[in-house]
Amino acid sequence: MTSDALYRSPALRQFEARHADLPLMQRAGAAAADWAGQLASTRNRPILVLAGPGNNGGDALEMARLLRQRFFDVCVAFAANPERLPDDALAAYRRFTDEGGTTCDEIPTDRHWSLIVDGLFGIGLARAPEGLYAAWIASANRLAERDACPLLALDCPSGLNADTGIGHAPCIEASHTLSFIADKPGLHTGDGPDHCGEIRVASLDLDAPAEATPDGYLLHRGHFADRLRPRRLNTHKGSFGSAGILGGGKSMVGAIFLAGRAALKLGAGRVYLGMLDSDAPAVDLQQPELMLRRADSLLHADLQALACGPGLGRSSEALRLLEQSLKAPVQLVLDADALNLLAEDGRLEGNLYNRVGPAILTPHPAEAGRLLGCSVRDIQNDRIKAALDLADRYRSYIALKGCGTVIAAPDGRWWINTTGNPGMATAGMGDVLCGLIVALLAQNWPAETALLAAVHLHGAAADHLVAQGIGPVGMTAGEVVDAARHLYNAWVSPGNSL
Repeated sequence: MTSDALYRSPALRQFEARHADLPLMQRAGAAAADWAGQLASTRNRPILVLAGPGNNGGDALEMARLLRQRFFDVCVAFAANPERLPDDALAAYRRFTDEGGTTCDEIPTDRHWSLIVDGLFGIGLARAPEGLYAAWIASANRLAERDACPLLALDCPSGLNADTGIGHAPCIEASHTLSFIADKPGLHTGDGPDHCGEIRVASLDLDAPAEATPDGYLLHRGHFADRLRPRRLNTHKGSFGSAGILGGGKSMVGAIFLAGRAALKLGAGRVYLGMLDSDAPAVDLQQPELMLRRADSLLHADLQALACGPGLGRSSEALRLLEQSLKAPVQLVLDADALNLLAEDGRLEGNLYNRVGPAILTPHPAEAGRLLGCSVRDIQNDRIKAALDLADRYRSYIALKGCGTVIAAPDGRWWINTTGNPGMATAGMGDVLCGLIVALLAQNWPAETALLAAVHLHGAAADHLVAQGIGPVGMTAGEVVDAARHLYNAWVSPGNSL
């Protein structure tokens, strides 16, 4: 099944209950055996299967039975009492043993493996593994590294929360993950990408989106493809809007320059920078097309979109300019210190909530914690909830940045972005994202679509650089600007598959 649909555990358990009359465990085992067989086929070594005390263990036992039928050498580590297994898992255990399969209650230490399969807990564990199973998880990770073999997780790596992406130590470090019925959000945000490796979905012959509206979605180009059109020949700079960016406080002019260059190179017809620093240069020598002016005068310019925050600082003048920005009758982006000022001054929350035009907020976890009055740990413990809480509280579109950026709309819809890489963990990347968003807004993109496209493009541009051998280590925000321009033009060219 190819789908962008994401479902959390309650919805998945409802699917399972609704289809309890179907042989879902057999289907899961068959799908797992197919992929496991492919992963192990090039190595002349046995397969180690870790089977847990619940239905995930039943899936693993069913897979092991089928692999044995295909003449693979399979070693199953299983330490539970079979009679205490859930009914379906007990039936899988009996099918396995009836065909001559045997289990051991510890992991053999004298063998090398072609493949290790994690069938311990799947989505059935939302806390840190303990005791024997914690030791097995640590051993599986160590043995996979020792033998340089794949580690396949069934449904979800054991120890990873499939809803939130929190990895409870110890947690399986899978090279491959086979998600059953539908995809899960925790595989794609927070710790998830570090523990899942390549992800595939086995639908088990169910069509989840046909039965229930997804909880959320994986962000892809299809969510904004209808806006990716070549420009008409009969146009001029006024056709593509005027974007304004407020910021550039003392010693922070680099932030507003990065945002401005990103906005210019993503196609805004004019880009104005409103600079707070009285000693700021009168021109950006690297990008003289940018129009620099004093911050106050920017708010009187004829703009289609306004961003406030890159290098803004937290001075009284910055606060005053943010207050005026909130009153501007244009689409608005708030980033960096604009978010910190918003968190510090309670009066501004109402101004933002009640403003006429849509607003976009792009906090990193620390800024999100300030806006919600909680810790970074609270934000990261449930990134989706945090993004939704922000969208509701501020009646704005939210991009909660980080590994698997979460985008939330005020009406409760959400997306997870999967583009991007660790090279983006460097200064100025947020300023570039801010510039990309305001550029699309200036070109009359709706706020939601502009945010989705900019976040996806931002990460995809960084991935494009890595594919060219630029980064991830040492990648700079400025390099992402040019890569984003290149990629965006490729996207709008008819027939281009980039």
